[in-house]
Amino acid sequence: MEKRGTELLRGLPAVHRLLDHPHCRQLAATHGQKLLSAAAGEVIGEVRARILQGETVVETDLDLLADRVAERVQRQFEMNYRAVVNATGVVLHTNLGRAPLAEVAVAAIERTARGYNNVELNLQTGERGSRYEHVEQLICELTGAEAALVVNNNAAAVLLVLTELAKGKSVIISRGQMVEIGGSFRVSEVMKASGAHLVEVGTTNKTHEYDYERAIDDDTALILRVHTSNFRLVGFTHQPELSDLVALAHARNVPVYEDLGSGTLFDLRAHGIGDEPTVRETVRAGVDVCSFSGDKLLGATQAGIIVGKQEYIKRIKKNQLTRALRVDKLTLAALEATLRLYLDEDRAKRDIPTLWMMLRTEESMSPEAERLRAGLAAVFGDQAEVAVEPGLSQVGGGSLPTEELPTWHVTVRSRQFSLNRLEQALRQVTLPVLTTMRKEAIHFDVRTIFPREIDQVVASVRDAFARLG
Repeated sequence: MEKRGTELLRGLPAVHRLLDHPHCRQLAATHGQKLLSAAAGEVIGEVRARILQGETVVETDLDLLADRVAERVQRQFEMNYRAVVNATGVVLHTNLGRAPLAEVAVAAIERTARGYNNVELNLQTGERGSRYEHVEQLICELTGAEAALVVNNNAAAVLLVLTELAKGKSVIISRGQMVEIGGSFRVSEVMKASGAHLVEVGTTNKTHEYDYERAIDDDTALILRVHTSNFRLVGFTHQPELSDLVALAHARNVPVYEDLGSGTLFDLRAHGIGDEPTVRETVRAGVDVCSFSGDKLLGATQAGIIVGKQEYIKRIKKNQLTRALRVDKLTLAALEATLRLYLDEDRAKRDIPTLWMMLRTEESMSPEAERLRAGLAAVFGDQAEVAVEPGLSQVGGGSLPTEELPTWHVTVRSRQFSLNRLEQALRQVTLPVLTTMRKEAIHFDVRTIFPREIDQVVASVRDAFARLG
């Protein structure tokens, strides 16, 4: 080994000396001596290995080594699951957790998590109750259904309904509704897992009432209609009206199950957004069972909500899969709090973040766009051009796929530093900010940035920009 390497090895402090550093002693008081000793040993071991490999520019200063020990310990306690700022303009961003929860839902979760609760206790009788009673009556009031059940997501709802009502029998579905949902899960595969036999009718673009009528036989358990909430087939197309399909099926004593996918309790069409039917309309059309998601257009936590006629929901509740697919107390708390907001439409529009974001106007977002522009301009100075430009947001989350919402983008353009490196650095800072890159610019969509986050975004950008060196 060269003389320089030998000197570096001799300069390495012993573990006990490093642990005696004031910074390490302070950390030991918080995290324990055992964890600090392990971290100190690893840091010194890594430096020793670099020296033995021939590196000559290796820092053995005690203060810097103590800082590295501190960084290592802090990383061990840093959550992988972190809050981020959604500046993409996609309201229901699947990768970012879809619907942010209303404040009352967050408070309900905290209250439930901090102590015991009556999740399966009837406080009136003092006897064991059902966890579903807390939300069933509320769901029925909001949808007009006779009965309701909640499971852990809508895919689970589809599996449960088909398993109970159609296992070993045939389910008729239009070929144009054989959709694939997130994560490559397909309706056909879910049906197969349930034990139901798939009977496709019609063509990709056209299915008529007579296609269903011809397919019904003694083996038919259900007609399944899958609402195309995550794609649109346009042009030369046809599907029977839901009420007509229900009338046809009931004339042959066959129940109808509508998988709404997203599902909404709020009529967005009244605000010029999309053409999504409400759950109440679907129930009113006479379907026997309907299911939809909790964390999409509803704006609550992840859940699959099943509503319908008492005779079918009662059977589904008794299926053994129901226990395997049940929701926990925190989900129920958030769901109930969110559902209660829908009892007052004005409160729902104001307090449910998903609805609030979707209903934001360009005029209401303009001051926030200017505030963000000014903050970012101060960060970059003359090294970047920061501007407010018109843009389009998306609903996302497999909901309203063709709907675009006018918005404001705060854009950053520069030839003096790499925008790709900045975008990457924005994902590495304490509060990550997710943006989009288009036309040689980073875009911050104001629609999905909460007003309270504007200053935080500026701080995160400042941190990220400093990391570019």
